[in-house]
Amino acid sequence: MDNFAEQLVKKNETNADKTRRIAMLIVGILFTLALLLLALLAGRPLVMFLGFALAAASGYGTYHFVQNTYVEYEYTFTNGDLDVDKIIAKKKRREMLSTSIRQFTDFGKYEDGMEESADMTVIMATDNIASHEYYADFTDETVGSARLIFVPDERMLENIRKFLPAKLRTKQL
Repeated sequence: MDNFAEQLVKKNETNADKTRRIAMLIVGILFTLALLLLALLAGRPLVMFLGFALAAASGYGTYHFVQNTYVEYEYTFTNGDLDVDKIIAKKKRREMLSTSIRQFTDFGKYEDGMEESADMTVIMATDNIASHEYYADFTDETVGSARLIFVPDERMLENIRKFLPAKLRTKQL
C-alpha cells in the first residue's frame, strides 16, 4: 500500500511584507501615471505612442510584482520521498527540493536560535508561525548540507515518522 500525503501551506504575511507590497504598488502607480502624463504632454505622435506603451508596460509590471508576493508551499509525501514546491500567485510552481526521508540526519521541533553550520543551506517553506515549525537536516547532491524548515500537519508527520532512519525514530519516541 502506498503512503501518500499532500499539504498546502499559505505563507502568512508579516507587516514588512504588507508594507513592501503597498510601497511597490504606490511606486508602480506613480511611475505609470508619470509616464502617461509625459506621453500626453509630448507633442509628437511617435513619442506619445512610446509613452503610452511604456505606461502600459509599467502598469503590467506593477501588477506582476504585486501578484508575486502571494506565496504558498505544497508538501508532497510519497513512499518515503518528500517534495516541496513553492507556488507563486497560484499560477507558477517552482520545485524547491526533492529528498528521501531516509537521508535525514536530524529531525524535530524547530526552535529559534538553533545552530546552523556555516556551509548549511536553509530552505524555508513555512507559514511564518514559529510555534509549530519542524526542521529536517539532510545532505543533498545539489546544495550539500541543508536544513528544511516547514510546518507538516499530523498526517504528514505520521508518514514522515514511518520512514525516518532508526536512530531518529527512537529519538522521536
